Amino acid sequence: MENEAVSKNFIEQIIEKDLAEGHCESVVTRFPPEPNGYLHIGHAKSILLNYGLSKKYGGKFNLRFDDTNPTKEKVEFVESIQADVKWLGADWEDRLFFASDYFDQMYEAAVTLIKNGKAYVSDLTAEQIREYRGSLTEPGKNDPNRERSAEENLDLFERMKNGEFEDGTMVLRAKIDMTSSNINMRDPVLYRVAHMTHHRTGDQWCIYPMYDFAHPIEDAIEGITHSICTLEFEDHRPLYDWVVTELGYKKDADDTPKQIEFAKLYLTNVVTGKRYIKRLVEDGIVDGWDDPRLVSIAALRRRGFTPESIRNFVELCGISKANSSVDYAMLEYCIREDLKMKRPRMMAVLDPVKVIIDNYPEDQVEQLEVTNNLENPELGTREVPFTKELYIDREDFMENPPKKYFRMFPGNEVRLMNAYFVKCESFKKDENGNVTEIHCTYDPASKGGNSPDGRKVKGTIQWVSAKYAKPVTVRLYENIVNEELGVYNEDGSLNLNPNSLTVLENCMVEPALMEAKPYESFQFVRQGFFCADCKDSKPGQPVFNRVVSLKSSFKLPKANA
Repeated sequence: MENEAVSKNFIEQIIEKDLAEGHCESVVTRFPPEPNGYLHIGHAKSILLNYGLSKKYGGKFNLRFDDTNPTKEKVEFVESIQADVKWLGADWEDRLFFASDYFDQMYEAAVTLIKNGKAYVSDLTAEQIREYRGSLTEPGKNDPNRERSAEENLDLFERMKNGEFEDGTMVLRAKIDMTSSNINMRDPVLYRVAHMTHHRTGDQWCIYPMYDFAHPIEDAIEGITHSICTLEFEDHRPLYDWVVTELGYKKDADDTPKQIEFAKLYLTNVVTGKRYIKRLVEDGIVDGWDDPRLVSIAALRRRGFTPESIRNFVELCGISKANSSVDYAMLEYCIREDLKMKRPRMMAVLDPVKVIIDNYPEDQVEQLEVTNNLENPELGTREVPFTKELYIDREDFMENPPKKYFRMFPGNEVRLMNAYFVKCESFKKDENGNVTEIHCTYDPASKGGNSPDGRKVKGTIQWVSAKYAKPVTVRLYENIVNEELGVYNEDGSLNLNPNSLTVLENCMVEPALMEAKPYESFQFVRQGFFCADCKDSKPGQPVFNRVVSLKSSFKLPKANA
């Protein structure tokens, strides 16, 4: 476990060593997403890590879009990513960049490599390139085009740029080592022909750089000192160093820019793959990339998660070199912890049944003062109307209760929260056996929820006034996939949970909740935390998403002694 403790700070250790030894004067980090989809919870870790390091060491943080593949990129994704990064609290100030800003410089860099005998144009097909590359056990063999002269390569590369060749017919390859033990160093492709309209440069270019070539150049141009990425790029680090060294951006391995890898954040039983989410959206199973059942950052925001809860979650997960999975329950724990002291506790009845207090004055309305949050008096109080006719939750009444059921049943006395003791006297049913009305009597002396004679009641239930309560739509969410059977079926399709969304109409809530603004959240007493939906809520007509239930078996792991 000692190694784990060290590994959590390994990036800071590298940075501090680089600063102390003069390999860099300050720290500059970046978050470099490709704009080909919405960001998810895993990206939040990278954003907060990169931004956090820049803040810790008094440096700078850049947001850069790696838009080198026009086949999948959209302006919609650029805009959603900016919104997500901003919402998480990562401030790039005026340093918003695009890889496409550097296309001219990348082209010139490629020309430099050709002139130096470090790159050549190949007309092998993609299949032939794979065949020539070899395997993990067999070395590759040289491309027949490898010994072309610099003059010939320069001519062919310019003709590639001018659009003389069709897609897939010509590539520019680095000239490194076809016998390298690292397959990524066996003359990787640097440029390919792609006659595609780019979302920023239009039809200006018909050749586009590969990520492994573009990324180190972008880092170098922007003065990035530490290029922090996930573990799958570890085998690509020698190529990263080769590019920046051959182009003169650094002289040895200790100089910056320097690539450092960390473990991805995996959540158990969630869908993060873009192609799966794209299919869910296209098939109408979810209502968009921000459907509250997903774990895209936009979906979590819409559901009611806060930036603070995400930051706390990422911090609890820690930084490591070893891949591991985290239970979704930890994310739920973090949002509960964040909201419980900050949000008012309101009364909402999700499945209403009417209660009539027979001995309560017919037209009387009492405005009861209610504390918004018992654990945080600073949130103040509000007034809630109390009348003869109320609504309570159907599950708070039973005709024939089992033992240890302390809520409402014939002959039993319960506490109406913040109001009075009431005793159930009778009830009515419809022809289908459903309870339609419950009749009670109240004790006027028990106002506030306690009786002067000191008698105790074990059950306390929430309520709303039938006269003043308002109907709303409430949505309850479960995991989009069936947790018991796993995320994927044998054929690779998603194992969907048919109960992932439950829509409740005509839930009755306190009148104050009708003023809820999009993204505003509340605790519904005994029900959980709920947030006003940003898409479907209208002024004076909110739709509430359940953020998280109140109870959880999740416990934070104990710190090692």
